[in-house]
Amino acid sequence: MAQRQPLPSLQSLYESIRDLLSAIKPKLDKVKGAQSALVKDLLQVASLAQSFTERRAKSSKQRVEWADNLDQEGVYLWNISGLLRKSPDEHTDTLALVAGLRLAGFRLVEAGLEPNPEIATLVHVLQLASKAGASLSEHGSKDAAATVLSSAAKYEDMLKGSDDPTGAHRQSKACATVVFLSTRMEAAWKEGNRGMAEYMAQRITDDDEQRLTLLPPHQRELLAIKLHNIGKSMLKGDSRQNGSVTDGTEAQDAVKWLQKSYTIVEQLEGPDTPGIAELKIAILRSLARAYFLSSASNPENLSRAEATLQELIPTIDASKQHASSEYLELRWQRLAILKRRKAGDTAIIDAFRSIIDNMSFSETSVTEFVFRLLGDVMPESTVFLLTPSSVLQELRTLNHRHALATTVNQYCLERAVECHKSGSNYVDRLLLSLIFHCSKDDDHARAMSDLETAFNHLHQADHVLPSVPTTACLTLIWQYGDRDYRAKKWTNAADWYIAGSHQVFRSTRPESSSKCLRKAALCYMEQREFAKATSVIRRCPTNEATTHYIVLLIAVHQGLDDEAIRAVQYMVKAPDFDRRMLLLATQLSHDMDMKTLLLSVLQSLLRTLKFADGGETAVEAMTLLRCIIRLILKLLVEPGANRAVLTDALVEHFQTAKTLTEAACTQKAFSIINKDVSWLWRTAYNAAIQACSEWEDANEKISDLFEIARDLLRICCEESTIDVDGDIHLYLLNASFSALCGRVFATRAKAASEGATDNFRTVASDINICKTTINSVMNKKKIVAVDDVRRVKYFLHILRVFQSESLANLKEWDELLEVIAEITQSDELAVETYEAIADILWTDKDCPVNGTVSMDFLFSNKLPPHSINQVLYAALEAILHASLNHGSLSVEKFARWLRAICTIILSRNTIADRAKAIGYVEQAATVMEEHQAGEDPYPMDERQWLLSTSYNTGIECLHASSLDEAKRWFESATVVCRFVPDGRSLANKISETYAHLLARYSETSKAKD
Repeated sequence: MAQRQPLPSLQSLYESIRDLLSAIKPKLDKVKGAQSALVKDLLQVASLAQSFTERRAKSSKQRVEWADNLDQEGVYLWNISGLLRKSPDEHTDTLALVAGLRLAGFRLVEAGLEPNPEIATLVHVLQLASKAGASLSEHGSKDAAATVLSSAAKYEDMLKGSDDPTGAHRQSKACATVVFLSTRMEAAWKEGNRGMAEYMAQRITDDDEQRLTLLPPHQRELLAIKLHNIGKSMLKGDSRQNGSVTDGTEAQDAVKWLQKSYTIVEQLEGPDTPGIAELKIAILRSLARAYFLSSASNPENLSRAEATLQELIPTIDASKQHASSEYLELRWQRLAILKRRKAGDTAIIDAFRSIIDNMSFSETSVTEFVFRLLGDVMPESTVFLLTPSSVLQELRTLNHRHALATTVNQYCLERAVECHKSGSNYVDRLLLSLIFHCSKDDDHARAMSDLETAFNHLHQADHVLPSVPTTACLTLIWQYGDRDYRAKKWTNAADWYIAGSHQVFRSTRPESSSKCLRKAALCYMEQREFAKATSVIRRCPTNEATTHYIVLLIAVHQGLDDEAIRAVQYMVKAPDFDRRMLLLATQLSHDMDMKTLLLSVLQSLLRTLKFADGGETAVEAMTLLRCIIRLILKLLVEPGANRAVLTDALVEHFQTAKTLTEAACTQKAFSIINKDVSWLWRTAYNAAIQACSEWEDANEKISDLFEIARDLLRICCEESTIDVDGDIHLYLLNASFSALCGRVFATRAKAASEGATDNFRTVASDINICKTTINSVMNKKKIVAVDDVRRVKYFLHILRVFQSESLANLKEWDELLEVIAEITQSDELAVETYEAIADILWTDKDCPVNGTVSMDFLFSNKLPPHSINQVLYAALEAILHASLNHGSLSVEKFARWLRAICTIILSRNTIADRAKAIGYVEQAATVMEEHQAGEDPYPMDERQWLLSTSYNTGIECLHASSLDEAKRWFESATVVCRFVPDGRSLANKISETYAHLLARYSETSKAKD
């Protein structure tokens, strides 16, 4: 078996202690060095000293001198610990050193203790043991602290059993005992031994011997602080013990500790105890909180909590530190109590105002205020545990009292603006909180009024919101507006959007105002409150295309065409115009069947095209033009249509289409718009034909349409890669002829106006071009159908008539003769042409009328009289020849024109002319004989005229000694007598007269000879 090691002797223990102390003391002068080694040595000293004490108690030799030395060394170490404790450097190593010094000092003093110590010595040793245990417990050396306090318990028992008949040591004994008990209590609480802690507290407060009254004030204050700290730690929940938050049971237990603390402090209050008032306030604050938190399990504690705070509030309001965070927490507690007992809004608002009036405004304080304000509408149990994360988790539980929160928030915002004019972030956070709570208010009108008041206050205070908070506020407002918009609460949504247009946001985000106002106008429009919508949209700037688009929507929904068209015009001119707006407007006007608006939109859409972009643009432009033209044609047939404006627009767009077509031809891109061009010329052609019967005083417009159709047809013929159908050429000639007819009619209407001469000259030129076109087509045999050929020839004859009319008005007689000569070479249709030309010339004021020649005509300074007679004569002669050759004139017309030509011929008064005239008279006699029994007899007045003219001309010839010529005229007169009433007697008289005159002239002639 191994030999047992012999226990060290007292001497060896003493020497070991002296050796360690010799090594320790020099190190104490440099405590900032290696403290861990020093602490280890001190713990070794304490262990040796404890062994020394145990061996000494068993030894018969007391070794008084050794005990005295150890006692002195213990006092030295204790004093050193006191100096270190006062040092500002109280980190973990320093606390460990102090604890080690006190442990070693206590054990050395204990080793030097005499066998039967006196009361004073016991008091001193008990205090040292308590303080050493407290230091070890504070450092976290729980086992060492328990060992020391166990030793202290032995001395407490010895002190308790000591005899003090005079009571001289009563106070010191009480002080030492309370210190020991409070130290054991505090150490047990830190170890989690609640039962021991409560037992020690009970021993302190169950003051049968009235120990507490013997304690000096500072020790009682210290005791109250310890009790208060334990109570507070129970309220907070010691995470090192259970990691959970405080519940009602913990709070109820805390009440007991805090009541004990308050009982002690309440006895200390007086003029000689500075700081007691602050401690009392702190204890009452914790007690009020404990009452509040425990009121769930003990409802009576809610009243106690309110009473406690009622006692506290006047005190803290009068304090210089009334705005401190601790005092502010008390006001929050009072608010929570009022809320839990369901106090009225007035009381709660007053509580909030007390908080706000005493709050130091900063970003942190305001953030906490907002969190707590959110908590005011949450379950009451969470009020004192609010953190940003917990607030976000609990936002779903918002349920009521938002109006109250809004009122408080608004008051806080106003106070914040008054206290700080610089525009800090916390003002923005308050504004966001206000907007949030207003969105939850059941009374929408009240919420909007609250927002308006807050915004006005900020604006009047010249508070400028930074960009980011402004965006955040507007985002919230827009979000709540969208919420009501989706729910079809149009008026509420409009109010939110109008709130976003407030001036307080314009300095940073000026564009947001227009956006909000436009959205509000849309809401009113959905509500069909168009007056409000119009009023709101008028507040927007007039240089924004989106604004005019909203105006367009409002006008469309009211059916106001003029306002809608103006909106489109302004929209296109705006700097931020987007062509897609016109596409939307196109769809809108089509859906609403507003043709006039649709026309305006399509026209604007066409004007926005960039025609230089190539073929794709041409296709789009043609599509638009077709839509526009088709729409105009529909509008023209509607009752009350503004025909003048629409026809101008129609011609203009056809002209644009023609220009585009010509440009496409230049770019060799006709093939991509071939179908469009085909549709265009057909539409123009048909529209012009329809206009001939429906449009009044629109010859020029109709001509424009025919000319456009003509030009487009010509392009089709020229650009086609294959031979076009003959019908196309026929339509080309029809359009050309019709266009010219319209020009002629328009020129006639303006014959008396200034510039008529130029108009006739232009028409004459156009006629030549048209005739050339027709002849070119006919010569190429493009038209072969008999009826079509006849119609085209008829066009030529009418064109010659128009040409003659123009030349007559221009007094271009030589050219007119060329036209007549041209007609003489044409077919049987020329008869009517001659007749029309003759009508034109005959009705001219300068031409012969009713068989006489005007003096103005004969003596005109423009042309010699013979030239004018030659023109009219040529025309009349052509009529008679055509009539005789083709029998195309009626007998009546033949008689009239024969009379006219004979009048002209006889007016020349030459032998040749008279010979030609008598030939016409003889021809007339033949016609009378041929049609004597027909349905178209020779007019009787013309027979009489022929009779009288023949007779008179014969007499004139006799007088002129032209006997042969006179004889022929008298014979003609005799022949005509056969076709007049009583012709035989008249013939006899003419014969007798002729014989008589002939005899007379014969006698006269002989007499002269």
